[in-house]
Amino acid sequence: MSLVLEGVSKVVNGQTHIYTTDLELQSGTMNVLLGPTSSGKTSLMRLMAGLDVPNTGKIIWGGQDVTGMRVQERGIAMVYQQFINYPSMTVYENIASPMRLLKQSASQIDAAVRQAADLMKLGPFLDRKPLELSGGQQQRCALARALVKDAGLVLLDEPLANLDYKLREELRAEIPKIFEEAGSIFVYATTEPEEALLLGGNTAAMWEGRITQFGLTPTVYRRPINATTARVFSDPPMNFLNIQKTGARLQFGDGQAAAASGAFAGLDDGDYIAGFRPNHLELEKQSADTLEFSGKLRVTEITGSETFVHLDHQGDSWVGLIHGVRDLKIGMSLKVYLDPSHVYIFAQDGTSVAPASYATAA
Repeated sequence: MSLVLEGVSKVVNGQTHIYTTDLELQSGTMNVLLGPTSSGKTSLMRLMAGLDVPNTGKIIWGGQDVTGMRVQERGIAMVYQQFINYPSMTVYENIASPMRLLKQSASQIDAAVRQAADLMKLGPFLDRKPLELSGGQQQRCALARALVKDAGLVLLDEPLANLDYKLREELRAEIPKIFEEAGSIFVYATTEPEEALLLGGNTAAMWEGRITQFGLTPTVYRRPINATTARVFSDPPMNFLNIQKTGARLQFGDGQAAAASGAFAGLDDGDYIAGFRPNHLELEKQSADTLEFSGKLRVTEITGSETFVHLDHQGDSWVGLIHGVRDLKIGMSLKVYLDPSHVYIFAQDGTSVAPASYATAA
């Protein structure tokens, strides 16, 4: 069983929400839609579900063209960011409701409901109403209802966004385990690269209504095919600066240079864009070939064990994720250091020409 999108697009009131898109998802896979707000994640999910009809293209589900088929006939389950439960029903009846619509037997319903409730740690709360539960329990009730539906396609639209940190971490680890044996196609939308990495499976990086890259999650993260994907799959977004390749050297800003070795050695002379993730900037020089840059400190953010430093580097805004709590003064000139092995090289149009050497070795 597979879900295939062939040339689908969606335009609403003259505004393009989804540009022409091709995508194929296989049964038993976790597929993450990763992108910032308004990148098209929910719009694409609505097309998959049948809640919206594409302006162009078609949707093939299990070998059948379902483009015009009603959502009720597709055998899908969808869980939203908001807690959507039936307030007048008990937790038991909320979970059981899809099976009752399918007219399954009482024994089948009871067994499935209790199994799903145990997986979601809702066993003691089956007789309660949703409004008597915590926010996390309400969301788990919605997830349990999707689980018992035994749907071939399960769409999870930022289902953990409203939960507290601890519960989000628990459910992030539980969701792949809960659904791994179901054999369904799972599509999970998130704005957070870390969440995509934790969920694994495949990732489709999305930007302004387009899928910029789709593949195994570690591959998309380590080897982005363009600067847009690299920006999406980095939190904070990847930093960039213009560089020049001349002979056997890479010339960086601030008069810095590095040997054009490894994958960089074969680059033609010319202008390129270098990219590096915030966690690869450091405040201490680690080796002789480390690149040194100077910028003006604009903002600092302390997260507890780490410090975000926001820099103005020759007009470019950079962010560094520095280990430890640092006592830094806003407006000061700050030196930062970068290992050349962490540098990605992109052409002027943003296409990748050489991945960072650390990524190819992983």
